[in-house]
Parts: sequence; structure tokens; C-alpha cells
Amino acid sequence: MLLIPCPHCGPRPEIEFAYGGEAHVARPEDPSALDDDAWAAFLYERQNPKGVHAERWRHVHGCARYFNLLRETAGDRILAAYPAGQPRPDLPETAR
Repeated sequence: MLLIPCPHCGPRPEIEFAYGGEAHVARPEDPSALDDDAWAAFLYERQNPKGVHAERWRHVHGCARYFNLLRETAGDRILAAYPAGQPRPDLPETAR
């Protein structure tokens, strides 16, 4: 089980959280202006890297806030947690 560090409540078990997908996805300003292929790409095409990945989470059984995690997917290590709306933090080379 992961111990997820909520930036608002501190470390809590994974069962208190809901995964919200990839973080920092730019939303289209006018979705009605997109053709079907562009809309499908926005909805379904996401990165799935082996390595450091920015993810959005919600602390459902706690503060109910959204926040972002930087997680190294190969080893399932959490490298950083930060509130939603803040830019992705830079990590030192040793943390990657």
C-alpha cells in the first residue's frame, strides 16, 4: 500500500484517495471548436511513461482537495506532492 503525502493533511494510506489522471493537462478553451479527432485526443491520449509522472489525486476521505504528485512509476516512489494549480516542481538529478 502507498502512503500518500497529502500537502494539506500529511501522509495517509492510499485507500483515502482517488486517482484523477495525468496532471497539468491543458483544457481546450472552446471544446465546440474542436473536430472529433482533436476532441478524442484531448479525452483519451495521455502519457504513460516509465519514470517520473505527474498525477492528479483527490483526498476523498480527508480534506477533499485535489493535489498533484510526482511519482516514479517503475519503483512506485512518490517524489513530491504539491497543491493543484501550482507548477510542477523541479527535481534534483538524484531524485529521478
